[in-house]
Amino acid sequence: MILYAGNRLSAHGFTPTGVEYLGERLERELEVIRVSDRRHPGLRLWDMLQTLSRKRKEVRLLLIDTYSSRAFWYAWLLGRQARAFGIPYIPILRGGRLPNRLLRSPAACRQLFGGARALVAPSAYLADALVRQGYRVHRIPNFIDLGYYPYRPRRNFRPELLWVRSLHRLYRPDTAIQTLALLTQQYPDARLWMVGPDKDGSLSRCRALAARYGVGDRVSFTGLLSKADWTALSDRCDFFLNTAAADNMPVSVIEAMALGLPVVSSRVGGIPHLLEDGRLGQLVPAGDAHAMAEALCRWLEDPDAAGMAARRARKKAETFDWPGVRIQWLDLLHAAQLPG
Repeated sequence: MILYAGNRLSAHGFTPTGVEYLGERLERELEVIRVSDRRHPGLRLWDMLQTLSRKRKEVRLLLIDTYSSRAFWYAWLLGRQARAFGIPYIPILRGGRLPNRLLRSPAACRQLFGGARALVAPSAYLADALVRQGYRVHRIPNFIDLGYYPYRPRRNFRPELLWVRSLHRLYRPDTAIQTLALLTQQYPDARLWMVGPDKDGSLSRCRALAARYGVGDRVSFTGLLSKADWTALSDRCDFFLNTAAADNMPVSVIEAMALGLPVVSSRVGGIPHLLEDGRLGQLVPAGDAHAMAEALCRWLEDPDAAGMAARRARKKAETFDWPGVRIQWLDLLHAAQLPG
């Protein structure tokens, strides 16, 4: 049995994470238990630790979604417990700020990562950060099911913008609204669709900011949408914004690439490894709404360049389709459960 520990919170209105989208796929072929769906962080950690303790004689491998802030300590505690039980474990590196954690908590990182059977990073950004510290890392990218993302070639680009992420300070939704406000100075009909749940009160701040900039009627906050609903919404949009202050390899950006939406993103974390600036997308400094608006204007004035970037990005998105990623995961999980 494989126990997969992570935040299963989509039932509470949050965006699905690795333990949900990867775990669900692994369940189709392997005996996998996923934990935890408790909303309260303390209860969620307790559920993870208790499940591992209760099933320690059955669990042959523990997978741990490993983030960079408070949730890092969930992974650290789970790793410590797994070592005490003699259970091999694999941290799956998710946090865009994990390189900072390596510097802030070197001893804890050595305990967690050094005691692991293997480490998995979805991006070269995180893999390189750990390799520089002497760790061996497997690169297995995030995946999509390409069949759910119909590619639509766009020729007549309009200033219709899509943003898909949890509304949280880390993802800088305010930058998207500031970008819209700047863009309306040249394109008064510009519009922004913001898809995602409110995680830290950012929704009320964004509504107030949009009103202050005079674009309240140009922004639509949809809340969390199903994949089918937001991909349907994407058909009425022509550009995708990613404004995160820290990032790894966001699935939402890969999804936008697959759909044929030209992407303008902050240049942070693993994004430059995913989007080659000027060829597959346009990258700007984090928090720089002026640069983001200027990038959009360049593409609106040169639709051929926007279309070419979208076509190239779609080709790259095809490399993240599940069938290819599946083989990498099954090979690693089989090897990790062998004695040694």
